[in-house]
Amino acid sequence: MSSSSDQKLAHVALLPSAGMGHLTPFLRLAALLTARNVQVTFITPHPTVSLTESQALSRFFASFPQVKQKQFHLLPPEENSADPFFYHMQLIKSSCHLLSPLLSALTPSPSGFITDMTLASTIIPITQAISLPNYVLFTSSAKMMTLFLSYPTLAGSKALDDLDETDVIKIRNVELMPKSLVPPPLLQKSNNFFKNSFIENGMKVIESCGILLNTFVSFELESLRKINDGQVLERLPPVVAIGPLPPCDSEKSQLQLTWLDDQPAGSVLYVSFGSRTALARDQIRELGEGLIKSGSRFVWMVKDKKVDREDSEELEEVIGHELMERVKEKGLIVKDWLNQEATLSHPAVGGFLSHCGWNSVMEAAWHGVRILAWPQNGDQKVNADIVERIGLGTWVKSWGWSGEMLVKGEEIAERIRESMGNESLRIQALGIKEDARKAVGFGGSSYKGLTELISMWKHF
Repeated sequence: MSSSSDQKLAHVALLPSAGMGHLTPFLRLAALLTARNVQVTFITPHPTVSLTESQALSRFFASFPQVKQKQFHLLPPEENSADPFFYHMQLIKSSCHLLSPLLSALTPSPSGFITDMTLASTIIPITQAISLPNYVLFTSSAKMMTLFLSYPTLAGSKALDDLDETDVIKIRNVELMPKSLVPPPLLQKSNNFFKNSFIENGMKVIESCGILLNTFVSFELESLRKINDGQVLERLPPVVAIGPLPPCDSEKSQLQLTWLDDQPAGSVLYVSFGSRTALARDQIRELGEGLIKSGSRFVWMVKDKKVDREDSEELEEVIGHELMERVKEKGLIVKDWLNQEATLSHPAVGGFLSHCGWNSVMEAAWHGVRILAWPQNGDQKVNADIVERIGLGTWVKSWGWSGEMLVKGEEIAERIRESMGNESLRIQALGIKEDARKAVGFGGSSYKGLTELISMWKHF
């Protein structure tokens, strides 16, 4: 006979941060928990920054009516011209004192509250005050987490100032990464939102009840070992790899591009720099030249503004009439939001020119699609380094951060030809796909990690 506690349903509340890069893994985790018989309450900050976020939430709740939605109404915004996503994160944080009554009113009482890593410093004290176990979903790689955990100490000691770009960052004699991979805002001497947030959350996350990672053991074995062995930071709560978080039904229901159906298997390069990276106009046009000269078929997601609500120009205005006409011969350009999951899963897609946002990396691993990495900002050089080391793709380091240099079309074309023609890379990517599926399958490392968490929540 099972005990009554074994029969009890775990109830978990989730709160994402701003932007699709943070929302997507939360939606996928909510779907996964629901499939594992966990009762889920999804708290949605209102309003959202982008139209894409609003649409993703609407589709999700239509597909998962069993997930309870609670709107978290943010305080009225003040005038601000900063990065709209960073500003929205700050808005969520400044409204967080309103969470206590919302959480206390949930029935049954939740046995865990999962929050975004960017909100840890504000929310953990709130959940501590009402004795609600708080878990943090780290929405980047385990390697990036080693920097996240150690950066408050590094910044305090000024250890980064004396290093050249080629030097390796160390903490407690443990090698973390070359300085060249570190996001530029973290190397600035002056304060900025990204740097301040990184320090505050990195210091506070150790007070959480656990840290969840959208990665899997075989993909980031070394970094996970350093974290769990206490080499990066002592006295950490449990750190659990539960990825890659599989796409959920609300994503799969989107229409795929019919153009892809007419292309040979593995022949198409998918080109996208994520939901918030806007390339400069001259770089967009050089990229277009490169795609044409590469001779490869392609689907290109063009983004001209960070926030989609502001992206009102027609595609031809962005690309230029002449280039637009030449592109039609070999490829397809899309300016509206494109379902990346549906695109990467299509048999015709054999390569991915990507900024290496972590969701994109995990999706490429899930579908076994090789990556040509072109990191733009944030954690993306760290992620590109992982991609190259594990054999999922290649990375052109000389292209630098976004805007550092204008990468010419001829060089882009050459790198695309190399990537799409690399048979060993294609085979390695398919092997990584198998590893990814094993990790989340019954008995896999990520499956076991999540099972242990659910068992803990049941007995809370």
